[in-house]
Amino acid sequence: MLKQRIITAIWLIPLVLGAIFILPANYFAWALVAVFLIAAKEWGRIIDNQCDVTQWSFTCTIGILLIAINLIVPIDAVWLSNQLHPIYLAILYIGALWWAVSLFLVFTYPKSAAFWQNNPMFKSMFGQLTLIPCFVALIALKSISSQASPYYGPVLVLLVMLIVWAADTGAYFVGKAMGKTKLMPAVSPAKTLEGLLGGLVTTMLVVAGVMHYSPEQELGLVVAVTLFVALVSALGDLSESMFKRAGGIKDSGTILPGHGGVLDRIDSLTAALPVFTLVYIAFWM
Repeated sequence: MLKQRIITAIWLIPLVLGAIFILPANYFAWALVAVFLIAAKEWGRIIDNQCDVTQWSFTCTIGILLIAINLIVPIDAVWLSNQLHPIYLAILYIGALWWAVSLFLVFTYPKSAAFWQNNPMFKSMFGQLTLIPCFVALIALKSISSQASPYYGPVLVLLVMLIVWAADTGAYFVGKAMGKTKLMPAVSPAKTLEGLLGGLVTTMLVVAGVMHYSPEQELGLVVAVTLFVALVSALGDLSESMFKRAGGIKDSGTILPGHGGVLDRIDSLTAALPVFTLVYIAFWM
């Protein structure tokens, strides 16, 4: 399993970095549609693991919504005079509200599952609220321009990914070595409080990198935002684990050997990206 994970990462990471830094923003937005369609098909299994019609219906719904967003808000209209397009901003706020609701659902699981576990409409709505704000946040960050650097937006996308990767990696290794206190056993039995704390500590490496390359930043703010985004990313992971557990699914898919599905790889990002984008707008725009 570990060997498969490493091999997949070797070809996947350059592909992701190439898309972030080399693809023009308009091509990036359309390439994302394909990626999120795969994630949508995987979420369709959460809605109904036995019914292909339900899965494809949800996938088509997500595809129509994402294409509509790209057509209604072209790349050159995403940011105007340092203001995010109102449609994008509204979707991000809705996404942030959803993650507050998701936090409640996770903390009260399995009791919370009583009203949504057997309701395809609710699970479809939850899938839309999980995927669409993440899609919008990725495009919003990628398309930010700066006179100082043409790669300013892509660097922000990479920064969020580094926070999530650092938190995940630290949580994995510290949890394996020292994990004793179960974090939320009803949702994800393997995750521990020690692992979560280890992941938060590991994200300080990202803070050190930011302060090294951009020393004019306020250290306290960078630390606070990094820890907050890392915690939110953990919520994204726990939320997907909750929905998979309720649906009797171990991995969302098999497209990424050793890693599972696309949804398994972006679950933390689905929460971290919208929240980071709103924080960035509040403190740095």
